[in-house]
Amino acid sequence: MTCLASSFDEVYYGQYISLYMKRVFFLDGSGPPLGHMLLALGGYLGGFDGNFLWNRIGAEYSSNVPVWSLRLLPALAGAFSVPMAYQIVLELRFSHCAAMGAALLMLIENALITQSRLILLEALLIFFNLLSVLCYLKFSNLQQHSPFSLSWWFWLVLTGVACSCTVGIKYMGVFTYLLVLSVAAAHAWHLVGDQTLSNVSALGTWGWGAPTGRSRQCFSALSQACVCCHLLARAVALLVIPALMYLLFFYIHLILLFRSGPHDQVMSSAFQASLEGGLARITRGQPLEVAYGSQVTLKSVFGKPVPCWLHSHQSTYPMIYENGRGSSHQQQVTCYPFKDVNNWWIVKDPGRHQLVVSNPPRPIRHGDTVQLVHGMTARLLNTHDVAAPLSPHAQEVSCYVDHNISMPAQNLWRLEIVNRDTDRDVWKTIMSEVRFVHVNTSAILKLSGAHLPDWGFRQLEVVGEKLSRGFHESTVWNVEEHRYGKSQEQRERELELHSPIQVDVNRNLSFMARFSELQWRMLTLRTDDSEHKYSSTPLEWVTLDTNIAYWLHPKSSAQIHLLGNVVIWASASLATVTYALLFLWYLLRRRRNACDLPEDDWLRWVLAGSLCCGGWAVNYLPFFLMEKTLFLYHYLPALTFQIILLPVVLQHVGDHLCRSQLQRSVFSALVVAWYSSACHVFSTLRPLTYGDTSLSPSELRALRWKDSWDILIRKY
Repeated sequence: MTCLASSFDEVYYGQYISLYMKRVFFLDGSGPPLGHMLLALGGYLGGFDGNFLWNRIGAEYSSNVPVWSLRLLPALAGAFSVPMAYQIVLELRFSHCAAMGAALLMLIENALITQSRLILLEALLIFFNLLSVLCYLKFSNLQQHSPFSLSWWFWLVLTGVACSCTVGIKYMGVFTYLLVLSVAAAHAWHLVGDQTLSNVSALGTWGWGAPTGRSRQCFSALSQACVCCHLLARAVALLVIPALMYLLFFYIHLILLFRSGPHDQVMSSAFQASLEGGLARITRGQPLEVAYGSQVTLKSVFGKPVPCWLHSHQSTYPMIYENGRGSSHQQQVTCYPFKDVNNWWIVKDPGRHQLVVSNPPRPIRHGDTVQLVHGMTARLLNTHDVAAPLSPHAQEVSCYVDHNISMPAQNLWRLEIVNRDTDRDVWKTIMSEVRFVHVNTSAILKLSGAHLPDWGFRQLEVVGEKLSRGFHESTVWNVEEHRYGKSQEQRERELELHSPIQVDVNRNLSFMARFSELQWRMLTLRTDDSEHKYSSTPLEWVTLDTNIAYWLHPKSSAQIHLLGNVVIWASASLATVTYALLFLWYLLRRRRNACDLPEDDWLRWVLAGSLCCGGWAVNYLPFFLMEKTLFLYHYLPALTFQIILLPVVLQHVGDHLCRSQLQRSVFSALVVAWYSSACHVFSTLRPLTYGDTSLSPSELRALRWKDSWDILIRKY
């Protein structure tokens, strides 16, 4: 490898590789964990210890970073994609010459080479995309003469495994998975109407003859049973196995990352407590059941805009807000995004004065009425018919202070356990998600998410939501830290709240609960959508009006760019348009019973278009609907399907549209010239693909074929 410094996006994936090496939990919303784990596998095979700061593009790799092994799997995936393109064209029943053409185009496509030489995921995604299609084609071709054979089962199951790996690399892999499912569903639909299925699949295997006379009903039942077996086999291989494999990826991911890390705060208290260190260390051994007299911290399950805890302090709401509205001037209640002693509350029985847990403890159940006493100020959580500071449609939430303004205390709250199994469920630490419904006004304690002004120390507003708008996580809380109160006196209780918890009991969260939460967080995680220097639009990809500078040598002008072979990109788009026009022409002609192609050739032509044009469409068109920062490499999976289609269209033109031998000879010569031009462009752009040659400023300017290409030229 020429590039021995971190390049564009290697910094992004490298930090996750280091976290894998250190077994530290992280959350990445870019996709499922399989791709990250495969990159980390390369680091593990090379003995990487994870000790490298991936904080700067172009930073020189230290001696402890096994660059060759980290880049090994993407390189192998890129290399194996070449013969797979060859095999796909053969399985589509086209010639060896067309298959060799597809392999050659994959081999000399500069952007694919660049992407496979670095610590990036696109090469892995493309590999599994092609593997999914190849396995299904091999299975489909075996269907005609040896169904339910060992090789038939092998390729069917491998199709499901490859599809699950495609989705496991990146979420956009689901598009190829849906494409394979669609083609499989169409084939299955034709299979249902196949009257010869029983003879071929079952009778031929057992040596029975054709159904006659009294055996007709038996053969009919056998045919239906055979169809059911075919459909069941496909359902298991293409639906059940991918789902199980997807769960397996997360299972391994969570087994590997068992230590607390920088992304813990995004997860729920229960998830954090399942990790070694961090919250698990703080909450170890807490009492499970919340009782009257318990001291608790209440975390908002919503966790947006940041995770925070119900909080109060001695400061009061201002008498008059900036807009002229008045307040109760009572003690502020907020949601605070940091752990603090003012986050502690005491759960009190309204009928008793005790603020300690009795012996035996009296657990609190769903539907019970409680009071929440702020631990450090001994004020009771209160809400009333006063408009909240920033949400005037909702009620103000305060800690009650009697300023003799004829405002009686309204501090009774009914506990509702949202995730209860029965109506008598006990309120549990971490596990129970609860709502507090105000008894007097039926308002629900809610995190509004708005930041209070300076008088509220920029903390988050908490309100009493009067208007019921259905369930929302912003009204749900859970107990994160919990201890049984032992001190009735305020001074002793303050010392108790400052002291650590000493009990030693452990509790774990099930895998399915952790998987469900992690998957939901990944799907809903908001990424930084700010504009990037090398971001681009889908329209710019097709015409190759953009590039990405991956690496620049710190001293010379050697550099690596993600830049495609312009001949291949233009020809691939032209081939897609040509296929679409020819397909529509043939379809219109067939509608008028004019069959220009034999039936076998027509079916082969349709299947090739379904997989190649369909593969391009499903991997390209969805980006027009995405509101995220996009880059040129997002187009590469779609491009690979176009590249495979290109020699298919060329062979079709030569075989069916060139009528005479002279036309075929001229067309063949043009194809050879076109391939030669593609090879010449590859050779010309090679220094920007491999980064192993130092070019002069004039040579670099000569390679800037488009004004929009950002070729880096140093000024000496």
